[in-house]
Amino acid sequence: MPETLSHKLIGAHLIEGDMVPGREIALRMDQALLQDILGTLVMLELDAMGIERVKTSPSVQYIDHTLIQQDNINADAHLFLKSACERLGVWYSGPGNGISHPMHMERFGKPGDSLVGCDSHTTAAGALGMLAIGAGGIEVAMAMAGEPLYLPMPRIVGVELVGKLPVWVSAKDIVLELLRRHGVAGARNCILEYYGPGLDGLDAMDRHVLANMGTEMGATTSVFPSDDVTRRFMASRGREAEWIPWPPIQDAPMTSMSVSTCRNSSR
Repeated sequence: MPETLSHKLIGAHLIEGDMVPGREIALRMDQALLQDILGTLVMLELDAMGIERVKTSPSVQYIDHTLIQQDNINADAHLFLKSACERLGVWYSGPGNGISHPMHMERFGKPGDSLVGCDSHTTAAGALGMLAIGAGGIEVAMAMAGEPLYLPMPRIVGVELVGKLPVWVSAKDIVLELLRRHGVAGARNCILEYYGPGLDGLDAMDRHVLANMGTEMGATTSVFPSDDVTRRFMASRGREAEWIPWPPIQDAPMTSMSVSTCRNSSR
């Protein structure tokens, strides 16, 4: 029986457990993403564990939440994070560089890699064919220390996209329709795996929007194939050499989510 792309990504990083929905699995994490709120806790936890250099690569600390400089508190936190990054071998992206999710996708995203982040929208990297999961501070710290990430095996839910987006309709509208139909818990403990001919009409940042907002439905993550759209995106950022294909699996068994996908409109 053919596996889904999600099964293939999980299988490539599986350390313990069986891929049976609801059962605990342990995953090896390749990359780590930190933002500047929980990132401070992660750094303190790594210090408490006596970690000298992190194992995930790349690991990146972004400053994109605490930008207001009304007093010295945020600035002092930034200095602490910068010094912790230098000691632990973590990339530091300072205030003003950009928001973590699109920045990481542009500079470090790599199809087939796994990514853990202390931000619920770490899932946005799934747009590039990554297995990207948001987690709590201690889980991220443990993964950066080289330990597995433990979680219940999600159910795989297929979202087929067909046709083309009508004028004045964006990728955001697709995920808002999913939310309208299925609610904020409609994809809890699930991976949303996007497939179908409608993918060709969505560029990498359209896919980023869908993968990002899967979190609003409670999804563990969202997964897109790594195809020619992905290759062109990485080439535009000077990173085509890092692109590898992760095509969708044809006729793989998946639970289908009821959704009116991006259909043609005569209006």
